[in-house]
Amino acid sequence: MRALVVVGMLAVVALVFVVVALIRDTQSNAGLAEGCPEDWPRADVTLRERKDVKINVMNSTERPGVAGIVGDDFRNRDFQVKKVANEKKQIDGVAVLRYGPKGVGSAHLLRAYFLGRAKLEYNPEREDDVVDVVIGNGFQQLATTTEVNQSLGDLGAPVAPPGSCPVTDEK
Repeated sequence: MRALVVVGMLAVVALVFVVVALIRDTQSNAGLAEGCPEDWPRADVTLRERKDVKINVMNSTERPGVAGIVGDDFRNRDFQVKKVANEKKQIDGVAVLRYGPKGVGSAHLLRAYFLGRAKLEYNPEREDDVVDVVIGNGFQQLATTTEVNQSLGDLGAPVAPPGSCPVTDEK
């Protein structure tokens, strides 16, 4: 009987905790561009589905053919691979993701495929929604579906880069 009373009290305390957390939530307007300077670009922070993400895959390694292999891997995962090419300058890291304001949510999703270890290069002048995925010498393989889901949980929600304002896609 005592155990039931303790479990009941724990349930009540948990319920009170949840209600207080919901009432004090300061992120209820997250993603809105209220109070944003007019000359700042509006960053699309909508987390895209794979089928809606457009990418260019570039090989920046000393190994030939890496961009083609990674491009095929992304195609098999339902991404829209627009271009596969070689990058002149080699990078030592796992990958670099280059994108503009319309590609913020897409770059966030792609970052999970590199377990958060891809370097982000945001260009506020870029006008397309394509993300350049530059594969570096530190790349071994893309994450599995389970690893991607865990990485997305670790990364949290997409946020607008400095100098831009978050705007969600209103479809």
